[in-house]
Amino acid sequence: MRTTLVMLVALLCSTPTLADQPADEPRPNVLFIFLDDFGWRDAGFMGSDFYETPHLDSLAAKGMVFTNAYAAAANCAPSRASLLSGQYTPRHEIYNVGTKRRGKKTHGRLKHIPGTDTLRPDIKTWAQCAQDAGYRTGTIGKWHLSDDPLPYGFDFNFAGTHGGGPPQGYFPPHGNIKELKDSPKDEYLTRRLTDEAIKFISQEPDQPWFLYLTHFAVHTPLQGEPDLVAKYDSKPKGTLHDHAVMAAMIEAVDQGIGRLIESLDQSGQTDNTVIVFTSDNGGYGPATSMDPLKGYKGTYYEGGIREPMFIVWPGITKPGSTCDVPVINVDLYPTFCEITGAEPPDQVMDGWSLKPLLTGELTNEGVHGFTHRSLYWHFPAYLQSYSRIDGQRDLLFRSRPCSVIRRGRWKLHEYFEDRDLPGGGLELYDLQTDVGESTNLANSNPEVRDRLHKELQQWRRNSHAPVPTEPNPNFDADAERKDIAKLLQKQKQD
Repeated sequence: MRTTLVMLVALLCSTPTLADQPADEPRPNVLFIFLDDFGWRDAGFMGSDFYETPHLDSLAAKGMVFTNAYAAAANCAPSRASLLSGQYTPRHEIYNVGTKRRGKKTHGRLKHIPGTDTLRPDIKTWAQCAQDAGYRTGTIGKWHLSDDPLPYGFDFNFAGTHGGGPPQGYFPPHGNIKELKDSPKDEYLTRRLTDEAIKFISQEPDQPWFLYLTHFAVHTPLQGEPDLVAKYDSKPKGTLHDHAVMAAMIEAVDQGIGRLIESLDQSGQTDNTVIVFTSDNGGYGPATSMDPLKGYKGTYYEGGIREPMFIVWPGITKPGSTCDVPVINVDLYPTFCEITGAEPPDQVMDGWSLKPLLTGELTNEGVHGFTHRSLYWHFPAYLQSYSRIDGQRDLLFRSRPCSVIRRGRWKLHEYFEDRDLPGGGLELYDLQTDVGESTNLANSNPEVRDRLHKELQQWRRNSHAPVPTEPNPNFDADAERKDIAKLLQKQKQD
């Protein structure tokens, strides 16, 4: 049995066992590149047939690509709160962007759980752990979890506020962000953030550094530099992707990554810098596609939560390796502690360090853990639809209140509005044969359905996850049906 399990992980994570770094080597720097609304297939190394990402592709080829990497939520704020805390949403209680009800007040039968919109200061972040371990820490770009990121473990902040999108767009003026008051009128925000990142990593290396480069791109508004937009307007469209402005925004990010790598090379830091790349949620549905995945940002189908991700750890990851084991962004917290040598905090940690996957050094117990553990999502709120409505469960909301569990090949959704209806609001999918979540097996496979449902319910009890049960006093069933009928009619006309 042990031999079989080891062989299984060897297939899932194609990297050989590597020796640990010598004890006298300096601790590595960490460059964490985190994009906004960058979809699972929005890079060349993930299969885009229109967007051009040569620098990302080259960098991914130097490390391990995770094909089953997830965000812990389907939209910005809760995903970022889980990332920084290493905890699932019921623990930090940031469930949505803001705390107000989303969508028309007459739609949706339940009152939502508002939660909070600020990461509690008693939750220790991985940035604070890195600080305690002697790292110089910085955050550049989107923060979205409080008014000021500095109290959360950062020595340096550039442009990080409570705001979720680029204020007033990617060209000046940039609202009330004081660091951007000096922006020339034609300066593109993505390039400016890259400039600041290069300044940060080029400082006198008197201590190791940890940079959280959290681009606003490719969040709306969709705005690209005119020359790049023109380039893609004249380029033949792909079967998967064809949006010229999105392509221009992605290329601006990619060019910046190329400049960052060049800076690391010139300063002699490349061999001692770990690079982590991923995104906060699924791609922006009206402009991109995650096909064959169903859904996009805001849905809890695969297209809303599965992310592109790779890690380059010199001396640890084998160039060109891939890993198909399901992982989730709360795993990055303990991974960062391992990379930096930081002491893990005395608080609940929902993630597992990815180092055993990166090195291939898995014990029998570790094999069992990574290939058979469950991943969870909890969204007790509403997220209204936008112009694209084909990848949702219904036409009015990208997601209604729900919980989700993935265990191995199986994924179970539970939608709380429908708990008292036939089927109980449960959807079961076999991701091994149906990654597009097209065939609901809840009725045909009751054994797996009930086992996962029981585990999901127990997890909610253990994590004190609130489930909305109070009726929405403004709900109007007739108004909801009429609005759905209008959208159906529009869909037929389109």
